[in-house]
Amino acid sequence: MGKLLLTVPTIFGLEALVANEIRNLGYETTAVEDGRVTFAGDEQAICVCNTHLRTGERVLIKLGEFKALTFDNLFEGVKALPWETWLPKDAEFPVKGHSIKSALFSIPDCQAIVKRAVVERLKATYKIDWFEETGAKYQIQFAIMKDVVSIYIDTTGEGLYKRGYRAVGNIAPLRETLAAAIVNLSRWRGDRPFLDPLCGSGTIAIEAAMYAANIAPGINRHFAAEKWKSISPKLWSDVREEAREAEKKDFMPDISASDLSADSIKQANENARLAGVSKLINFSVSPMEKLVPFTEKGTIACNPPYGERLLDKQACEELYKRMGRKFAGYPEASGFIITSHEQFEKYYGRKADKQRKMYNGMIKCYLYQYFKKR
Repeated sequence: MGKLLLTVPTIFGLEALVANEIRNLGYETTAVEDGRVTFAGDEQAICVCNTHLRTGERVLIKLGEFKALTFDNLFEGVKALPWETWLPKDAEFPVKGHSIKSALFSIPDCQAIVKRAVVERLKATYKIDWFEETGAKYQIQFAIMKDVVSIYIDTTGEGLYKRGYRAVGNIAPLRETLAAAIVNLSRWRGDRPFLDPLCGSGTIAIEAAMYAANIAPGINRHFAAEKWKSISPKLWSDVREEAREAEKKDFMPDISASDLSADSIKQANENARLAGVSKLINFSVSPMEKLVPFTEKGTIACNPPYGERLLDKQACEELYKRMGRKFAGYPEASGFIITSHEQFEKYYGRKADKQRKMYNGMIKCYLYQYFKKR
């Protein structure tokens, strides 16, 4: 099918990280915008990016873009796209999408019109009037922003953050793609100690271990496009085989993760086992104050309670004070702490060297980054 235009939606604040990942995989980005990165690729790129991307949310084929002020505009724009290139006559093709600051704001109406336009296009191709939709799923997505319609087909299925290892999570889990972003931003590469002293179900430590051992995040799961006739099964198997051969099977990074909750550590151990990294992480039940400081350069990364779901605000502020006192005893360590609390630095007792805004679900957070010695 030649070159395709592919789009990777992102958590707001992670666009540059996702763009760098895509370039490192060997593809040229054509646009880096709020919440998405677009690049040129082919069928193999669909397999590679689904398997390897750590911080992107999913991989979409961008079929087209056009302006629509009326439902007639929307219908004709969708109908003009080459749906028969991708959708076989037995395809299941549900429609979902969103609209922001646009004349066409009724999502149910837009869904119905997009569906009808696709059906009309396929009728002309397959010479049938009714589609049973009993075959592979081709999720159609539309995004309408300021009257400009973008049309996609989702190749991923369940989001890329669904690595397949987190069978259980604590009350306020950190999305895997966000945890991977924190590891990426810390510039930790497995060459020094890594500690998460408030690890919960272990997501940050597990993502760090997968990063250090070069384990592709999508290696143990499946994707929607694997069932498509238009992408060879051999492409998927070749990409997976190459990813497994690139793993650092004998590498043993120094990763520690602890939590006051024995139940959380039990969950974290099970999640690490499912991820294939249980031998790479030292989990322990321990209060933060009893942890032994690094005697060399290292990295601390954690997702403490925000007062949104766990603990009340006052309890969180007391925790931040204790963190500040404890981490002051790690003069050689860099720190990366994500929280939604706007006055975290005040209670922590130290101004961050750098802040980065990002979202944990719908919660606006800041990654407070500490590079220098106190």
